[in-house]
Amino acid sequence: MNRVFNKKILKKIFLFASLAAVGVLFLGTGVFLYAKSIESPVVYETGKPFHTDIVLKTVATGKIIPRLEVDIKSQVSGVVETIFVRPGDLVKEGDLLAKIRIIPDMERLSAAESQLETARISLSNASRELDRARKLFEEKLISETELNKYELDYALQHEAVSAAVDNVALIKEGATSKTGKISNQVKATVDGTVLDVPVKEGTFVIETNTFNEGTTIASIADMTDMIFEGKVDESEVGKLRQGMELVLDIGAIETEPFVAELEYISPKGVDDQGTIKFDIRAAVKLKSTHYLRAGYSANADIVLDKRDNVLAINEKNLIFADGKAFVDVEVASQQFERREVVTGLSDGINIEIVEGLTEGEVIKLL
Repeated sequence: MNRVFNKKILKKIFLFASLAAVGVLFLGTGVFLYAKSIESPVVYETGKPFHTDIVLKTVATGKIIPRLEVDIKSQVSGVVETIFVRPGDLVKEGDLLAKIRIIPDMERLSAAESQLETARISLSNASRELDRARKLFEEKLISETELNKYELDYALQHEAVSAAVDNVALIKEGATSKTGKISNQVKATVDGTVLDVPVKEGTFVIETNTFNEGTTIASIADMTDMIFEGKVDESEVGKLRQGMELVLDIGAIETEPFVAELEYISPKGVDDQGTIKFDIRAAVKLKSTHYLRAGYSANADIVLDKRDNVLAINEKNLIFADGKAFVDVEVASQQFERREVVTGLSDGINIEIVEGLTEGEVIKLL
């Protein structure tokens, strides 16, 4: 009897506990859902306009090169016998750079020797005719005018022999006795620094002429007058003008930037990987403490416009609608009103505020 009674009591206790647990669960769920349904107030970040310098600039990529660079060619064909300079040497106009050992063209040499022999025969004949004319003149059988004709013919034939001798010597040795000039000696045509000597001793070279560019013996440049050559995009070229200042960032020289003055803007654009770009050139203002080498790559910052110490905000905090610019201005704690502003110059991060805001006002940050 007692055992049956105890079982009933245990069942009641278990049922009560289960109902209590379910009640607590429902109550907790209700409290959780109620608390979640109540949204916490949103707190917006705020900030104030500030004074700063705004610089609008574009970047041109290019390289540093000498304004004057000359390729020195050989006047004769042959083999490089001696090279007297090497890259980096300073030379003056007229300095000897190399000597060429001439290998004569046999066809030209044969023609020149034949021409010389013909000239000598003609001279010998003119000499005999002159002697005969002089005897006739002494006997008063011909006039002085006739004698002058024979003397003139002799002088012309003598000059032809001299020219033929020089021509043979020039083909064989590269020099003539009359002028004293030696064509197989390659000399500098300008003052400057030797940039490159692309040939070596023993190299065969070709002369420069009307139909052939010829072999370059050395390249000489004036390293005291350097320029920056670069390209700018068509969207920026209309903002450039001659005389603008460029700040050059040369990768090989990390100490400080160089300054250059824009002196040329190409009137014609070129296609560069699908975009139209225009060539520009600027004179580099060299510093005595640095030495610029030809071919340095460089980036040029070109200042298109600038505002000093103007009121500005971060451009991302502007709201654009109907072609106008607005900002949310705080009128009370976390309460804002939308106000139209007039903007000025932007550098892509900060933008100038011309009208609509004062320095002390607070705006919503977006």
